[in-house]
Amino acid sequence: MGRTLVIGDIHGGFKALEQILERAEVTTDDKLIFLGDYVDGWSESFEVINLLISLKYSHNCIFLKGNHDELFYEWLHKGKDNPNWLLHGGQATIDSYKDRSYNFIKIHSFFLENLDNYYLDTENRLFLHAGFTNVKGIEQEHFSKLFYWDRSLWETALAARELSKDDEFYPERLKLYKEVYIGHTPLSKINRDEPFFASGVWNVDTGAAFTNPLTIMDIDSKEFWQSDPLPSLYPNEKGRN
Repeated sequence: MGRTLVIGDIHGGFKALEQILERAEVTTDDKLIFLGDYVDGWSESFEVINLLISLKYSHNCIFLKGNHDELFYEWLHKGKDNPNWLLHGGQATIDSYKDRSYNFIKIHSFFLENLDNYYLDTENRLFLHAGFTNVKGIEQEHFSKLFYWDRSLWETALAARELSKDDEFYPERLKLYKEVYIGHTPLSKINRDEPFFASGVWNVDTGAAFTNPLTIMDIDSKEFWQSDPLPSLYPNEKGRN
């Protein structure tokens, strides 16, 4: 029986994605859960999406939507400009799609359009890019964009680290699922470059968009594998710095 492997935010780092798949010795027996933010940052967003589409047909994969994936889709499909997005990695993505054929654009657009907002497995483990706010859980969330934009879940998990689940002040949201796996908020913000656990929530965004490595983790054993730091793979680029 294969492993279930969760992959953090890639942000156009195709070389890093290749490295972690090789270093984790991924096979077709493994289930791959990608937490979103495939684009924006490093120069190979096109190559990242192309590889993910290939993996979709060769492996058992779950592809979740990140906020950067939505922003890129809005530009790719609707021509919607977002100056803030361009400043935060979007321009590198646009450049990587320059002069690509219409067929590629159509296929990639379809892939982005059909990303999942979240995945809940049979053991009540939740996977999503960012978070949720409803105290009754994902099915009761009123605003679907929060699944790939919310930061309050992670902030709450960090703040509740010293509390017991039996504490009267322990947040209700953190009692709903066996484990929650997210990306979205880079761990470099708290000076970490490895997966970090807080109050039932695993953050696997190890800051590949900036100066840290990309990570893939076995959700059962908690063993993880990392790429080289992204600036060493793209020495002439700045990523999202």
